[in-house]
Amino acid sequence: MAKLLLSRRARDFLDSLPAKQFRQVALRVFDLLKEPTAPDTKQLTGYPYRRADCGEYRIVYALDGDTVTVLLVGKRNDSDVYKQLRRLA
Repeated sequence: MAKLLLSRRARDFLDSLPAKQFRQVALRVFDLLKEPTAPDTKQLTGYPYRRADCGEYRIVYALDGDTVTVLLVGKRNDSDVYKQLRRLA
């Protein structure tokens, strides 16, 4: 099984979620550990990162060998996730 790393931004966002949404996103993150390149994930154009959707949330993560690093978690319909991603790059 892969190793999981969460960025501070991702942890802070997850901490702010209500319990039901937290559980939903956490389960999706753990699914990514089992299959990080699942068919329902996409490689982001212009970035070395992938994204996965989970209900109304988007998870942006990086793969490095057997390590999955979750960089950002944010609202799916909000472009704020990509604005934050541009700031990181």
